[in-house]
Amino acid sequence: MEFERKPLIGMVHLKPLPGSYLYGGSLDDVIEAALRDAKTLEKAGFDAVMVENFGDVPFPKYVDKTTVAAFTAVAKAIRDEVSFPLGINVLRNDGIAAYSIAYAVKADFIRVNVLSGVAYTDQGVIEGIAHELARLRKLLPSKIRVLADVHVKHAVHFFDFEDAIRDTVERGLADAVVISGKATGKPVDVEKLALAKRISPVPVVVGSGTSYNNLPELWKHADAFIVGTWIKRDGKVGNEVSPERARKLVELANKLRQTSL
Repeated sequence: MEFERKPLIGMVHLKPLPGSYLYGGSLDDVIEAALRDAKTLEKAGFDAVMVENFGDVPFPKYVDKTTVAAFTAVAKAIRDEVSFPLGINVLRNDGIAAYSIAYAVKADFIRVNVLSGVAYTDQGVIEGIAHELARLRKLLPSKIRVLADVHVKHAVHFFDFEDAIRDTVERGLADAVVISGKATGKPVDVEKLALAKRISPVPVVVGSGTSYNNLPELWKHADAFIVGTWIKRDGKVGNEVSPERARKLVELANKLRQTSL
């Protein structure tokens, strides 16, 4: 995944996995739905896909072995069927599981919600895992990039935003920082995004709220865009990826790339 292109990263929000409270009893159905969305994104021209256990509410801080096994099976199925870069995000903050899955299926990047610092969330207090993840990356060397949230969504933060960016990069060793709105599908604060772009020595990724209407403004201040809610049918996060919406956003991104040449 090349950040120079300002890639669009489409989300595959998994249905509840085995072991989660809402699991419906068919891993095959989970895989089928995930493959359908991933193929739709690739056909539409997205630059990468990220898979997330979005249906596993209520989320634990760290997932159990059943989730890791099931998530790996889904990710491997996607890896076998699509050729564009693949990312892994294990909610709520299991970067160790995410990296392990990514390593096993030869994925290209992971997202970590709290790499450094502390977040106050609906799962309680979540502490950063930078040390543990760095040890794992040393044990299992790879080219897997770590995209780390700064002031992650669905959380309250008391650390200064600028300090959090510096800590995430300089002390947490993130390869890119993710800036989001307050919740899933909520737009990012453009002023905070612009500030992140000014001070971050690594690429800045928009983590929520990207849409057809605001992409031109966000394009000025970011290096990549994780897109989930807007590309779903009717713009509802629980629906499947809409081929029409996905293509429309890709067409706009291509126009913006041409304009910036």
